[in-house]
Amino acid sequence: MSLTRQAPPSSLSKGAELDLGIDKLAFGGKALGRVDGFVVFVDHALPGQKVKVRITRKKSQFAEARVIKLLAQSPAYTPPFCPHFGVCGGCQWQDLAYEEQLRWKQVHVQDCLKHLAGLAPEDILPPVASPQPRYYRNKMEFTFAPRPWLPAEEKPFRGNACGLGLHVADASRGVFNLETCFLQSPQAPAIVAEVRRGCGASRLPAYNPRDHRGFWRFLVVREGKRTGQTLVHLITGGRDDAAAVDALAAPLKARLPFITTLVHSRSRHKAQVVAGESSRTLWGPGYIEEELGGLRLRVSAHSFLQTNTEAAEALYAAIGRLGEFTGQETVWDLYCGAGSIALALASRVRRVVGFELVQAAVDDAYVNCRLNGLDNCRFLAGDLKEVLKAAQRGPHREPVPDVVVTDPPRSGLHPDVVQALKELAPRRLIYVSCNPATLARDLALLQDRYTILTVQPFDLFPHTAHIECLVHLEKM
Repeated sequence: MSLTRQAPPSSLSKGAELDLGIDKLAFGGKALGRVDGFVVFVDHALPGQKVKVRITRKKSQFAEARVIKLLAQSPAYTPPFCPHFGVCGGCQWQDLAYEEQLRWKQVHVQDCLKHLAGLAPEDILPPVASPQPRYYRNKMEFTFAPRPWLPAEEKPFRGNACGLGLHVADASRGVFNLETCFLQSPQAPAIVAEVRRGCGASRLPAYNPRDHRGFWRFLVVREGKRTGQTLVHLITGGRDDAAAVDALAAPLKARLPFITTLVHSRSRHKAQVVAGESSRTLWGPGYIEEELGGLRLRVSAHSFLQTNTEAAEALYAAIGRLGEFTGQETVWDLYCGAGSIALALASRVRRVVGFELVQAAVDDAYVNCRLNGLDNCRFLAGDLKEVLKAAQRGPHREPVPDVVVTDPPRSGLHPDVVQALKELAPRRLIYVSCNPATLARDLALLQDRYTILTVQPFDLFPHTAHIECLVHLEKM
């Protein structure tokens, strides 16, 4: 969203309090009001509300504020169902009626694609709702902290107080101890609580990203929504203290027998990246299986799979429809993860080639081919920019694709990948995006070669500002 340059009113000094009407939700989830035409962004407010706010920051083009009192309620308000709402940085819109969440997500997609890709609002279809607005996630990541965040009125912990949960809405304030969550399953908070207890008893400190010291770093819980299988993945610092994880494993297995496998990874990275360089399986097979669209999929600790299983089925069905496959096509699947999209298309086409950075995900993709009796898929691991070149020019080069499906990370397509797509010139592109802003940027780069035929948003992340988009492009 572009902001008109305007001198800020004198009333908007930091710390000032004022009454403000909320006009809309801005891209990214914050609410927006205006003072004499000057934009003020507000956390945790809704269109239609009138609120008293305190200015927390003033810039040349906008100000930021927080609500200190509700003066008038929005007609779109609905009571939040999680006790952590307002503290947790996960669900921004839990107090907004679900139909209104979908409407604002459509507006945000329209705004992004209009300003950067020149699309008219009527070119964008209404979002497809998530089949389940609660307990829809099959994966969640939790962070350890040396001390959990507490409200100012609560006394701080004494002694060894390992924190484990989600980030506070203001990320600079740290991590709070999660007790309840409606995003994954009722079992997930029980895993968090048991792991937190065991890690606190270990006497080993949690990792501190400020000084890069500490042992416990991340907990990842993956669930097979259709299979009932549960994978727990513990990621620790680089020091070799496997005995501490071993000591945690036995009581975890005894007290929570629904956990089917436990994986431990070590990470020496200073960046807060939820991944490890080396892994070992303490019990179980080291993976879970999920059923999606008639497929049986193996998912290991580091594999990518769409987080909302039921909504992903609708997304994959739409890819199949938009592809208009005849059975003769060669399809390339970029950023393929564990191969779920590739496998969903394999029975409809002649050949699928998947490209993925993570070798473990490629290994899973080959296993998934065998599980589903498919023999027309090939998967290549490595940096996409380089692997695409090898697939075109190497000794084992692949036929030029008729259709390319791409599902990149939030950062979108690397410029070299965009250029490679133009050189490949498949007659059809199907772009799956989790970030309308980078999607719009990439579509603008492709529009000299491709016509945009369909933009279909899918809500894979209820109660957040995130939205997935499926775009169908045809070569001019």
